[in-house]
Amino acid sequence: MKIFVRDRMRAEAGTKKPRFRVVGVQGGDLKIYAKRIRKCELKELAEHTGAEIIYLSRDGNGAEGDKNA
Repeated sequence: MKIFVRDRMRAEAGTKKPRFRVVGVQGGDLKIYAKRIRKCELKELAEHTGAEIIYLSRDGNGAEGDKNA
C-alpha cells in the first residue's frame, strides 16, 4: 500500500498547522477522512498499515495551475 502526500504551502515549520495534504492512497482498505495531516500522524498510519509514504514534489511557482497562462 502507498500513501501519496505533498507539502502544504501555508504550513511552514513552527506554525503548528498540519504540514501535509493527502493526495491519494493506492491499495489496501484505508480511508483517510482528514484533508490535512501531521507528519507524526502520517508515520503512525503507515506503521500500523504497512504502507509506504510517497512525498510528491511541487514545482514551486504554481505555473501548472495558472488560469491565465
